[in-house]
Amino acid sequence: MSTAEARGVFHRARGRTLDAFPSEKEREWKGPFYFIQGADPQFGLMKAWSTGECDSGGDEWGQETRLTEQAVRAVNRLNPKPKFFVLCGDLVHAMPGMPWRKEQTEDLQRVLRDVDSEIPLVFVSGNHDVGNVPTPETIEEFQQTWGDDYFSFWVGGVLFLVLNSQFLYDASRCPALKQAQDQWLDQQLSIAGQRKCQHAIVFQHIPLFLESIDEDDDYFNLSKPVRKEMVDKLSKAGVKAVFSGHYHRNAGGIYQNLDMVVSSAIGCQLGKDTHGLRVVVVTAEKIVHRNSSCRQPLIEYKSVPGRFVNLCSFA
Repeated sequence: MSTAEARGVFHRARGRTLDAFPSEKEREWKGPFYFIQGADPQFGLMKAWSTGECDSGGDEWGQETRLTEQAVRAVNRLNPKPKFFVLCGDLVHAMPGMPWRKEQTEDLQRVLRDVDSEIPLVFVSGNHDVGNVPTPETIEEFQQTWGDDYFSFWVGGVLFLVLNSQFLYDASRCPALKQAQDQWLDQQLSIAGQRKCQHAIVFQHIPLFLESIDEDDDYFNLSKPVRKEMVDKLSKAGVKAVFSGHYHRNAGGIYQNLDMVVSSAIGCQLGKDTHGLRVVVVTAEKIVHRNSSCRQPLIEYKSVPGRFVNLCSFA
């Protein structure tokens, strides 16, 4: 793959949209489809976590490389192909400006270049990608490496919104950028609110909440005032689901008909879940999903709405 081709793979989100899906061709409902969600490949975390050096460690990522290669092979074997493969943040472990970041990024991109060219990649920014407290400089670095940090796209009449959740966590060093995303989001939600789409779905890294809207503030969720404001805004606009990562465990809950889906990691597990991906099926009436681990078949959706078929396993 040439440098230009590689840049095309990783820079499809430009101008706040995704060039893989021309909106003029994708605004009409065309029938059920499915996509694959992954989160937190986070090259470098597994060794850092095992040695207790999460802030400064991460000089090895062979395990994450193998797990991500397995995930890529599993996605590539699916037939019919998923509409896209979205990675919900923490692509690598090294924070901006930290050692090993360049090498981790290069190795992850090398692995992801093997994703079938007919399955577009969608990248979501996480805290390890733009920093816990992002700056204009860290956002610019992400955009140069992976494309826009927030954007929207249409697939088969469904509106997908990709958000930079670090702006919701701490935007103290880039308030103007947060304001720009807020204004953009309001514009996008007005489309969903007018029911001009079959469904609206959000991707972000940090969950709004892990299990309950009223749970205590935690490193792994957004603060109560922010989460309640966001849930009210999204629910009012008719958003059906928010897919996230960050927790390195499977979790989630429903509030005001909004399905908050928290998917565990491709890479390091912090609970009892195993490395895996989530298959998400979109029908005219609903959005259904199931997480598949490396120890189970990766499920594939066939033409009958709501029917899953075991077809492809990690190997």
